Amino acid sequence: MKIYTKTGDNGETALFGGGRVSKDQIRIEAYGTVDELNALIGTARAFNENDEIDSLLGEVQDTLFVLGADLATPTGIPNVSVKRISAADAAALENHIDELEERLEPLRSFVLPGGSKSAALLHQARTVCRRAERRVVTLRKSEKISEDTLVYLNRLSDYLFMLARYANKAGNVPEIPWRTRPEPDSRR
Repeated sequence: MKIYTKTGDNGETALFGGGRVSKDQIRIEAYGTVDELNALIGTARAFNENDEIDSLLGEVQDTLFVLGADLATPTGIPNVSVKRISAADAAALENHIDELEERLEPLRSFVLPGGSKSAALLHQARTVCRRAERRVVTLRKSEKISEDTLVYLNRLSDYLFMLARYANKAGNVPEIPWRTRPEPDSRR
C-alpha cells in the first residue's frame, strides 16, 4: 500500500464517514492541531527519562488518536461507528492531576515554562493543547460536536502543566518562579 493517494493534491481531504472538505476548513484545523499536539507529546517522550511519565504520556497519545478520529467524524452520519471521547476520559485526567498535585510542592507563584528538556517540551505541548482547544471552540460554533472533546482538551492542558512540573521534580531540576519586573523610576 502506498502512503500517497494524490486525492488531496487539489487542497481537499476526505472526512471519516464520507465527504470531502477544504484542507483549511475548521474541522481539519481542529483535528490537525490535535495531531500536532500528539506529535509534540511524542517528542517530549523521546527526551523524557522517567518511565512513569512515559507511561502517562503514552495513555495521552492513545486518547488523542481517539479525539482526532472523533473530530474527523461529523456526528449523525449513518452506518459510521467511531469511538468518541467521553466524560470518563477527562475524569481520568483529573485523577492523575490530583495524584501529581499531592506529590508536588504547592505553587506559590507562577512558574516560567522550562526546566528539564522534557518539562520544557511538555510546557510547549500545553500551549499547543490550548490552541487545539481554541480551534475546537471555533468548530463548535458552526458544527455539532461532543462537549466532551472540549472538556478533555481543557483538562489535558492542566495535566500537561502538572506533568511538566513533575518532570522537573523527577529530574531534580528547579522550577523558575516568575517575578514581576520593578516599575521604572519615573523621577529620571
